[in-house]
Amino acid sequence: MSHSVAGEPPSAGRRAAPLTTAVYSAAEWDLLTGLPGRVLVAAAAPGPGRTERGVLAGLAGLDAVAAGRASDSDLVRAVVAAIYARHDGAPQPVERLTDLVDLLAACRAASRVLGRRADPADSAAYRQWVQSVAARVCRAVPSPGERRPDHAISPADRRFLGRLGAALGLG
Repeated sequence: MSHSVAGEPPSAGRRAAPLTTAVYSAAEWDLLTGLPGRVLVAAAAPGPGRTERGVLAGLAGLDAVAAGRASDSDLVRAVVAAIYARHDGAPQPVERLTDLVDLLAACRAASRVLGRRADPADSAAYRQWVQSVAARVCRAVPSPGERRPDHAISPADRRFLGRLGAALGLG
């Protein structure tokens, strides 16, 4: 009987895929485990037409990453576990983290890797989860003193989320 990453038997009706880092090359695994953080940083970064994000937006993004622990997807749970297990302390250069063109290229590369190596359901779950990280940051409750009616997303944030979704192959 096959077991999930956490050691539990797979849910009924779900195909258990062996999820070890051996399924992916080191570079592919680094891409998949690094992308959620890069998306969080890019979504939180100010830009033309986007307001400065507060601490609450960053916390919303971290909460969205952590929410992956409860995902039905073995892949998403494995990525979250790997993110929390990292202790290397080696930060990536900020310009690499926030460059939108580079981020969108990384999203397209991750989608290609997932298309080749992941179960289609895991691929879709991962790509939707990464998109949800950005969406939670963009929809975060404003910082004290900032007023936005119903926490509306700015047109620039909608464009960012649309470009991100397209790069992730979500439509």
